[in-house]
Order: sequence, then C-alpha cells, then structure tokens
Amino acid sequence: MQDSRIAARGLVLLGCGKMGSAMLAGWLERGLPATSVWVQDPAPSPWVQSTGVHVNTDLPPEPAVILIAVKPQMMGDALPAIAAFGGRDTAFVSVAAGTPLSAFEEAFGTASPIVRAMPNTPAAVSRGITAICANDAGQGALDEAEMLLSAVGEVVRLDSEEQMDAVTGVSGSGPAYVFHLIETLAAGGVAQGLPEDLAMQLAKATVAGAGHLAMKADEDPSQLRVNVTSPNGTTQAALEVLMDEKVGFPSLLPRAVEAATTRSKELARG
Repeated sequence: MQDSRIAARGLVLLGCGKMGSAMLAGWLERGLPATSVWVQDPAPSPWVQSTGVHVNTDLPPEPAVILIAVKPQMMGDALPAIAAFGGRDTAFVSVAAGTPLSAFEEAFGTASPIVRAMPNTPAAVSRGITAICANDAGQGALDEAEMLLSAVGEVVRLDSEEQMDAVTGVSGSGPAYVFHLIETLAAGGVAQGLPEDLAMQLAKATVAGAGHLAMKADEDPSQLRVNVTSPNGTTQAALEVLMDEKVGFPSLLPRAVEAATTRSKELARG
C-alpha cells in the first residue's frame, strides 16, 4: 500500500470488529506500517493487540484518514469523539450501513471530505465488493478510499448517493440471498435421498465454484447458463422451474431486491 500521506500522518480505524479486522489485515499485508494505524475499539481482539498498531491510545494530531467501522446504533457515541478533526483535510470514510453523508456533514461540517461506503460480508474473507460515493468536499478523497477498501475486495464508484439503496438491495443484502440458496439447494438434495452433510458440501461447493467461474469467464452469466444446459436434459428440467415468469427467479429476485431497497430508504429517513 503506497500512500505516504497515510504512512506519515496516520490512519484511524474507529471500530475493529470483523469488518475492521479484515481491512486492517489487508492493509498490513499490503505494507502499511503498523505504527501508522490507530485503532479505537472498546473490546479489541487479541489479534488486533498483537499486530503492533496503536490500540486505544491518544490519536495523532492530524490523521490522513479516519475510517468509521462502528455499528450504526453506536454512531451517536462514536462521532463526538472525532468531531474535532472536522473542517480540516482529514478524510472521513464510513462503512456504517444506513448512515447518509448528510449525517456526517452535520457532525463534521460540509467542508470535511466524507466518503460513504457500502461493503458486504464477503469482505471478511477479502472477497467483498464495496460501493463508494462522496460529498462535494470528498471527491478528491475517493482515490484514497478506494485504495483502502480494495484491501477487502472490489470497489465501485456510484454516480450519486441515491444509488446506495439499490446497492444495498443487490450486494449489501445479497450474500444472505445466496446463503439461503445454499440452504434450500442442500435441502433439495436431502429430499432426494442425500445425507445432510453431503448435500450441504455439494451445495456450498457448487455455489462457490459457479460464482468463481462467473467472475473469471469471458462469457456472461446468461451464456454460462446456456453452456450447462443440454436440450431436454436435467438442467433444462430444473431451469423450467426456476425460470418460471410467475414464481421463479425472474419474478422472485427482483421483488427481493426491491423490498431491500425500499427498506433501506425507510431506514435512511429514520
């Protein structure tokens, strides 16, 4: 990780649970000096304490970036502790779900560079995807935020914050849809006579392998589906169920994404 500004002035990580720890591990692996990181967390793990980063000590006077990774319900207590850094060129990067840019501008001032990010849970194993956007003052901080967040997976930039609710519906909540697919796929195997542990092993490996193939292949998912589907074969028989326009994936998944997107908008309004 080559960013002399961060190495020289410091990076503050506010909250170091699973997501924060995954990011910290990625930064250290990429060469960010441990002495350039300050972690603030009420219950740091033994691993965090063993890394050589500053843990719950006085913060640097002018940190380059403060990355906010606390749970949304803890935000009210966490923000006042760093409010004094607002109005300078310290960039604030938030991975807290449901907290809009306006809430951070209220806490730190509109002149503060603020980036809002929506990662998803596969970031905990460095296979996530994170969407980012920024306030007017934070446009110049997007490169730095992208560099930091790429430690746990892909990063995409949004045209506007309004897109964040739809991102929540697709990738933010999306891992839960896939986990449920694994559950129900395995249950289908059990119903056809497979032992539970074998059915689950097959389902997990199939979903993981298909996802990896979709990421690596030159063909798009539609073509990959066609490649697996022999005329009048077993896959076609299954797809006739899954692709039913009324009760299959073409109807079900868009409705699920819409429900999550709508709920995200409701939560943002409070």
